[in-house]
Amino acid sequence: MPDRRASRLPDTADIDPQEFQRKLLYAIHRGASMADIADIKPETVQSPAQAIEALIDGNTRFFDGTSKRSELGANERRAQIIGQTPFAAVLACSDSRVPVELVFDQGFGDLFVVRVAGNVVGESGLGTLEYAIRHLNIHLIMVLGHEGCGAVSAALCPEEEIILHPPALQALIRRIQPSVQNLPPIRDKKARMREAVINNVRHQATVLRAQEVIRGAEDSGQIQVIGGFYEIGSGAVDFFIDEEDLKE
Repeated sequence: MPDRRASRLPDTADIDPQEFQRKLLYAIHRGASMADIADIKPETVQSPAQAIEALIDGNTRFFDGTSKRSELGANERRAQIIGQTPFAAVLACSDSRVPVELVFDQGFGDLFVVRVAGNVVGESGLGTLEYAIRHLNIHLIMVLGHEGCGAVSAALCPEEEIILHPPALQALIRRIQPSVQNLPPIRDKKARMREAVINNVRHQATVLRAQEVIRGAEDSGQIQVIGGFYEIGSGAVDFFIDEEDLKE
């Protein structure tokens, strides 16, 4: 596991759960707004650096088998109806083997997840992320690829195979192709596939960062765009955080 530590998160051990439940129940009974809930809910993530650390710490717990993600109580579930306050958005692949909240050991309302085959940037996904920036005040966007991605594998196929796919699927594959066209010669198939997936993560992150709303949010310090590679076999996520990490 990579050891990339940001500033430590505030210690939530001192928060009295009974007091939190009492305030939450009172707010629900009086018809609390989203802002009311946000004021009550302990805010442990307040910056991109803390959001990154929360994901790293959560994946470490998942990797170690020490996950602490638990089901919500009835009052906390009701609070979810009133509003959501996720700290990060994740553009992930639709692959059923990549359960994002579990991989990062996060609970209800913590992550705003967009899933599409090959974690590609399309109009709908981009609009969804723009919504998260403008209306949910997220602190982070992660593009998450994974081991053995079928969409990336399809982009590596010869053209005569790609044109056999339905038009919409072809269009999705075309969004991945630029990232895999100039792969270095790698004889090991698993290593070559990993390189292709990571190249696609970097490419999609670059596409995102060129969009006006996302670029503005990064420039202002509201968010940071990062990448990740999930290894299904081990459960570990490699994080690509620095500019050099994300460079195509």
